[in-house]
Amino acid sequence: MKELLFGTAGIPLSAKGATADGIRHVRKLGLGAMELEFVRSVNITKDKAPQVKKAAEESNVVLTCHAPYFINLNSSEMAKVKASIERILNSARIAYLCGGYSVCFHAGFYMGQDPKKAYDAIKQNLGEISSALKKENNKIWIRPETTGKATQFGNVDEILQLSQEFCNVMPCVDFAHFHARTNGKFNTYDEFCSILEKIEKSLGKKGLENMHIHITGIAYGPKGEKHHLTLEDSDLKYKELLKALKDFKAKGVVISESPNIEGDALMMKRDYGEL
Repeated sequence: MKELLFGTAGIPLSAKGATADGIRHVRKLGLGAMELEFVRSVNITKDKAPQVKKAAEESNVVLTCHAPYFINLNSSEMAKVKASIERILNSARIAYLCGGYSVCFHAGFYMGQDPKKAYDAIKQNLGEISSALKKENNKIWIRPETTGKATQFGNVDEILQLSQEFCNVMPCVDFAHFHARTNGKFNTYDEFCSILEKIEKSLGKKGLENMHIHITGIAYGPKGEKHHLTLEDSDLKYKELLKALKDFKAKGVVISESPNIEGDALMMKRDYGEL
């Protein structure tokens, strides 16, 4: 990527119409990205995907995708693992047909296991996804996401380690999730820089130049994430985060997952441009 683009998690609230109309509205707002929200189901068909791709190309909007929430690559039930793999593959296939840049997902839960055991299981199943997409010549980035609760697999170190294992896997860094997961830590310029330093050390400049980022305000407690908030209603020091991203010359996509998706995306774009 040549720059850091800001966009919305789904069709903007102020848009009318379906996905293609939403993409065109993103451009009218002055934003450069939109995340296809497959969180309940993959709601774009193969037949409709070319229309979405055309709208994105004509509008010069980069598309990302969030796969369904119903994923656990560490389930003890093989049927749930297989279903999780298929949900990620289906999301990746449709997103790629839409011209998508990357597909993110919550990889799974520890299930009371030693984190190393959970890591090994998730790595094995992620390897199956990676291999299948490579065989199909699907070049979309596969993005396990940092998660918001300590019971969920997905701290920064785990996601970076997975990204080192496979050539088509990179992190989706949800800074709000990590802030909530650590019960209020990772909320200063230096702490944000420490995450970006880890990314560069683990993945090189490529890691910083091809980022998929989620930012939102967030409510949290001792057990981690509760729910999303607007940036103004939260304690997330997003301006310090934006400064860290600028100082590290991060490039890629920043997706606003705020309840006011386009309002916060536009605010972040403005504040980033003023740095």
